[in-house]
Amino acid sequence: MIEAEGLVKRYGATAAVDGLTFTAHPGKVTGFVGPNGSGKSTTMRLLLGLDAPDAGVTRIGGLPYRDLRWPLREVGSMLEARAFHPGRSARAHLAALAASNAIGHARVDEVLDMVGLAGAARRRAGTFSLGMAQRLSIATALLGNPEVLVLDEPVNGLDPEGIRWIRGLLKSLAGEGRTVFVSSHLIGEMAATAEHLVVVGAGRLLADTSVAELSAVGSGSLEEAFFALTAGSAQYEGTSQRAGPVSTASPRRASDTACP
Repeated sequence: MIEAEGLVKRYGATAAVDGLTFTAHPGKVTGFVGPNGSGKSTTMRLLLGLDAPDAGVTRIGGLPYRDLRWPLREVGSMLEARAFHPGRSARAHLAALAASNAIGHARVDEVLDMVGLAGAARRRAGTFSLGMAQRLSIATALLGNPEVLVLDEPVNGLDPEGIRWIRGLLKSLAGEGRTVFVSSHLIGEMAATAEHLVVVGAGRLLADTSVAELSAVGSGSLEEAFFALTAGSAQYEGTSQRAGPVSTASPRRASDTACP
């Protein structure tokens, strides 16, 4: 389970994350959505211990990320498509990570095959297309066979076949009882992939609800409900408008959320 409680992260006078609280449960694909500048990437960095919050706590499996004994075996993450040395082969990249977390070498070939890169395993990763780089990053997240996945925009750069593949993979992993937390700016993709949504705007929680409940607010259209919910909270050209105050009621449901 992924937990965020009262998260705050400021950069100067700007609150990138502002009192954010939510939980992502096992057995579901939880979509993490919001307009540009809503704090999604910052929140994921806080979850993974890459940044320290100014206030609040995050826990994965009941512990802060920094306290996990074998991080890759407990949490698989993908924040950037090209987080690897361009001169290393795909196999060498994964083998080095496997050795650092006492993961058997056989798992390297297993995940390469799982993401469709078995035939390119000896190629230098720096020669990969964006779609292939995405697949290698997903293989990295899967390497330790973790119970928790944290993925930032995993469909970026994938062709239609690849998008269909990642959709099925995420659902399959959730079906095994894993916690799958995935951000995306593609609302239609979340409608096809996620069961639950955490919606943020201007660093604040706007909704924590099922896809079905939020879609009902938009008369059956998740996209329309999303746009209504996030109106006024997007940031463009360095300007922003604050979303309205967030209720302290728990749990947050779409039916409880006033759409501007």
